Amino acid sequence: VQLQASGGGLVQAGGSLRLSCAASGITGPINIMGWYRQTPGNQRELVANIASDGRTYYGRTYYDDSRKGRFTISRDGAENTIYLQMSSLKPEDTAVYYCFADRPLGAQRFWGQGTQVTVSS
Repeated sequence: VQLQASGGGLVQAGGSLRLSCAASGITGPINIMGWYRQTPGNQRELVANIASDGRTYYGRTYYDDSRKGRFTISRDGAENTIYLQMSSLKPEDTAVYYCFADRPLGAQRFWGQGTQVTVSS
């Protein structure tokens, strides 16, 4: 089982990035996939997740951002690939972004390796 995250990098404030996370080698169903992010010295916090039926959930901190279109999660269910479109990036968005995938009912969670996002002011 492998989750390959990509799309991170260095961007100026106000710019955009699109993170991708592709799951491979997974047999059996995957339900929820999503993104956490982590800054040094802090716990990982949920950015957003998306279920196999397309329902989305944004972490409390990011709900307003999602309404403004700053963070948008999407999924290609056929490929077990998710995306996180991030716009109007701010320096405080600098973090390592981790993707995850859950079995139904949370029976098992798989993690990707993390991708660094750095937003310069």
